[in-house]
Amino acid sequence: MYNYHQICEETVKIARETGLFVKNFRLKHRPDVETKGKNDFVTQIDKASEQRLVEALGNLLPEAGFIAEENTSNKIGDTLNWIIDPIDGTTNFIHGLYPFAISIALKENDRMVVGVVYEMGMDECFYTWEGGPALLNGKEIHVSNTPTVADSLIATGFPYTNYGLIQNFMETLDYFMKNSHGLRRLGSAAVDLAYVACGRFDGFYEYNLKAWDVAAGAFLVQQAGGKVSDFKGGDNYLFGKELVCANNLMFEEMQNTIAKIMGKS
Repeated sequence: MYNYHQICEETVKIARETGLFVKNFRLKHRPDVETKGKNDFVTQIDKASEQRLVEALGNLLPEAGFIAEENTSNKIGDTLNWIIDPIDGTTNFIHGLYPFAISIALKENDRMVVGVVYEMGMDECFYTWEGGPALLNGKEIHVSNTPTVADSLIATGFPYTNYGLIQNFMETLDYFMKNSHGLRRLGSAAVDLAYVACGRFDGFYEYNLKAWDVAAGAFLVQQAGGKVSDFKGGDNYLFGKELVCANNLMFEEMQNTIAKIMGKS
């Protein structure tokens, strides 16, 4: 039996130390940018950050494997695997715009047991572990108690490589613009999820997401009292490339709206 609390605390230290390295680099250099695909970028600091994380987390749990955005390690663990995004919000990072964050989750078999999102601009670390509370810099956080979409502030992310569902997605924007307090697009899914967990946003949805974008943040939302699903209301949000989350009071209304619009042929 692992001590998830202790593992989480050590992971927070690793995230903060790596985040300081990333921030210091960004202050001194303009990143060299490579293109993985249309509007899909990676910098040398993404890779350096991931290498640091893989080394430190590998020392923390030598038996664990990695699911990491930049493929720094191809090790697969028998039961434990870290899911890592070394810089979530790379486009923001390239342009010197916050937020951008380090996202680290630990998955044991089919369940999350540790989640850490460190947002570097405001020096805010969101973290949780199985059996523990959701915390922000040591203080407990909870999702909002906003009762309806009409009273809510919602976050989303714009597609940047997969435009196959763009017409349906634009319809969701139209709906939520007209039927909520407003929409926000920060450029980091990990931060969007962390902000739902602490009640700054009431809900979040996006498609074409990767596991490393959402693993830690989705676990934070759940641990903070919220709900997470794929667009259809199922549990295929980690690898299914779509996610909706909200507090318990308005989740069903928001999820049903997104399912209805995004499910149109």
